[in-house]
Amino acid sequence: MWCREAMNIYKKRLKAVYVVTFGACLWFGLAFQAVSEQSLSFKLGLVSEISSDRKVFAFYEDRDFTPIWIDSSTESKDRRVAFLQALDSVGIHALPEGKYGKEALLQRIRTVKTDHELGVLEALFTRSFLDYAKDVHSGLLKPSEVVEEIARTSTYLSVQDYLSGVASEDGANYIVTLPPQSQEYQNLLSVRQELLDVAENGGWGKPVPQGKFSVGDSGPEIVALRNRLIAQKYLDRSVSGVFDEKMLQAVKEFQTNHGLLADGIVGPGTIEELNVNVFERLKSVTVALERERWMSLRNVTEDFKKSRTIVVNLTDFTAKILDDGVVTFETRSVIGTDRDDQRSPEFSDVMEHMVINPSWYVPRSITVKEYLPNLQQDPESHSYLTMFVPDTGDVVPRHAVDFTQFDEDTFPFELKQMPSPSNALGRVKFMLPNRHNIYLHDTPHKTLFLKEKRAFSHGCIRLQQPFEFAYALLEKQSSNPVSEFHNILETGLETTVALKEHIPVHIIYRTAVTSADGRMGFRRDVYGRDALIFEALESVGVVIAQNHG
Repeated sequence: MWCREAMNIYKKRLKAVYVVTFGACLWFGLAFQAVSEQSLSFKLGLVSEISSDRKVFAFYEDRDFTPIWIDSSTESKDRRVAFLQALDSVGIHALPEGKYGKEALLQRIRTVKTDHELGVLEALFTRSFLDYAKDVHSGLLKPSEVVEEIARTSTYLSVQDYLSGVASEDGANYIVTLPPQSQEYQNLLSVRQELLDVAENGGWGKPVPQGKFSVGDSGPEIVALRNRLIAQKYLDRSVSGVFDEKMLQAVKEFQTNHGLLADGIVGPGTIEELNVNVFERLKSVTVALERERWMSLRNVTEDFKKSRTIVVNLTDFTAKILDDGVVTFETRSVIGTDRDDQRSPEFSDVMEHMVINPSWYVPRSITVKEYLPNLQQDPESHSYLTMFVPDTGDVVPRHAVDFTQFDEDTFPFELKQMPSPSNALGRVKFMLPNRHNIYLHDTPHKTLFLKEKRAFSHGCIRLQQPFEFAYALLEKQSSNPVSEFHNILETGLETTVALKEHIPVHIIYRTAVTSADGRMGFRRDVYGRDALIFEALESVGVVIAQNHG
């Protein structure tokens, strides 16, 4: 309901933009119909503006400098209308309104007289279009340049791709479909417009006072809580000053949508989230829009359309299996702790197999930074770990080694923990071979899943229900996945089980997320990544409250 209302606002604004843009384009079409746009003078004007850009020049040279914007055909008129309309709506996408030269284009449209000026205008349209197309399709920023741990493979469309798309017979539709077409992106656009409305009207009112509130409480604090829940559309309008059953359900829904323990008790964590101001929420949505644009790279969007995908949202502390876009399994997760070299990275890869009764090969960084100093003090420390020669696998007795003669750079051995219920990986791990050495796995430390904020690992993703996760993965290739899994488990032997259908895995980081019912929820910025991204967006001209009304 909430998203539908916001989408209606969004559509009304687009309609208003269309009326203004169409008028300008119609006037432009009448103004230059009589000009011979393919004259020598036109080509000279075009070449004078594109000669320094080898890729754009090559595109036009291949088509003998035939224009794609500046002629009197229906296709060109439709392109102009679609593109100028797109420029009018860049703020809706949280892009910098002044970046793409819309006013300069409109001014030249009004004053163009000669064939040479038409050639210049053709070039200006193309240059503006390429800037816009890249930004709205793939993002304003390069992820890893903002946050090193965002390790997505960026395969951007080329100049040839963009220009060939817009030069096609259906070029106008190509422009319209450049922004991400995912439902999540559409939800973010509509929610952003609603939040802008809230900001324009002064926000969500007075904050909720600190305290701890539950069913049966009353007083001015409960009135403030009631008003905040009403303002954020979790509760119908009411004059009640009592924490009743309706308020309880509203609080639980709010907690669920903000990644909190949905116990209906309004304590410090819930109050903190209730009191976040609308501009902070707008920042989250603005960053989420940029992140959604990044997901159009590397055909990630196509991965989401496959029959089965796995999504780990780091800020949500969950891992989900989606079948045909619907969540069919969900479990709590533990992610990397908020320290250098231990934060979980963001990337997409493919899960190929699981290992039942795994050995834990201790990462080199942990071996030399955490375990070597202990071994130098006491060679028998961490006795549950086996030391071996990396190249041969030969086991090395501890009593035969003087650990004090080695440092982090010279220590020649590796450590591993053999399969057991107390193994650091638990009883099963799920492998998606990647350069970060990150995977999903069981853990013997079950109590960590009871915490609300679950950032405790060295970077890998620990699962609260790993066995059930394994059953869900095996159900597509086994008539009895539970029995098959436990038959292998009970052998105690390390066993690799291939997944016949390799599954795309997306490890993402979203502080603004859509729930199953379409309502926008929010999560804490656990690593501070979104704050860095928003700062970078501001530096390239994004304004938090632009394009409203």
